Amino acid sequence: MSEALRKIIHIDMDCFYAAVEMRDNPKLRGKPIAVGGRERQRGVIATCNYEARAYGVRSAMATAQAVKLCPQLVVVPGRMDVYKSVSKQIRKIFEEYTSLIEPLSLDEAFLDVSDSTHCRGSATLMAAEIRQKIYDTTGLTASAGIAPLKFLAKIASDENKPNGQCVIAPADAQEFIDQLDLKKIPGVGKVGITKLNAAGLYTCLDVRQSDFRQLLTRFGRLGASLWRKSHGIDNRGVVTERERKSVGVERTLSQNISSYDECWSLIEDKLFPELKGRLEKTEREIIKQGIKLKFDDFQLTTIEHGHQTLELSDYKSLLRQVLERQKGREIRLIGLHVTLKPLAQAQQLSLL
Repeated sequence: MSEALRKIIHIDMDCFYAAVEMRDNPKLRGKPIAVGGRERQRGVIATCNYEARAYGVRSAMATAQAVKLCPQLVVVPGRMDVYKSVSKQIRKIFEEYTSLIEPLSLDEAFLDVSDSTHCRGSATLMAAEIRQKIYDTTGLTASAGIAPLKFLAKIASDENKPNGQCVIAPADAQEFIDQLDLKKIPGVGKVGITKLNAAGLYTCLDVRQSDFRQLLTRFGRLGASLWRKSHGIDNRGVVTERERKSVGVERTLSQNISSYDECWSLIEDKLFPELKGRLEKTEREIIKQGIKLKFDDFQLTTIEHGHQTLELSDYKSLLRQVLERQKGREIRLIGLHVTLKPLAQAQQLSLL
């Protein structure tokens, strides 16, 4: 089947964690709620419902900031075991329609239904049927995007949220792409959009009418990626097995710290043993070690070095280097991570 004729559905649950909490506790319905944020002063919001979003509350926001924006915000602890259980129910529904399923998280996935015979082969009808089955089975709503390209399907699923769907037919794809604001393209962050706008690029039509070489020179990979997407080129298929690229652990601290000794104590006693345990479960080799800090002004910084074995002593030098960026700021989060050797590379080496 031609790449351009793929039928891809992107299913995205509506404020999934919060929706599960409202389902299981009807008293929460109609109130602004957020999930996560273990402590109102130190935690971080995992997700929130639409009532909370109306106040400006967002995922990954510090709980203290969220409460300032919405003083009546109800913060509930997450129940990951419940969310995983519901996600498995949803996955079983997907499997009724196709085996080509690419989960992006517990609450969203791509489905390639190009060869599915359900609903007379109509991806639009399949998406509607899947959403209804999810509601009948779990009591939760989902939104869907249907398109011939992955990035379009993902964008489309956000068009009619909550509890809606958007179809982009192949004949309408280029017209839809041309009017797209670049900030809607997956992978374009705040820094990227600022640079693009400064160059006079606001929509995909602006990019499509630009010179490819200039885009590549000025924006590198981002420029090349946007040029392809602006021309309706996205040959990525639905990936049923995703290779893990890294392993990491982190802690948001109940109280800020500032000294090397305080940081090292946490790394030595808590973070490194946990990282080591997680790495052992993967049975994979590593190629890099890294450390991440978040300061009291919420700025993140990361430093890495190439190393093929996990060594506690290596984190001493990494910590000293990353603390050179501290500039008097206190620290509210510390994280350690390793980058894993790609499986294909490891297999090639073993053959040699």
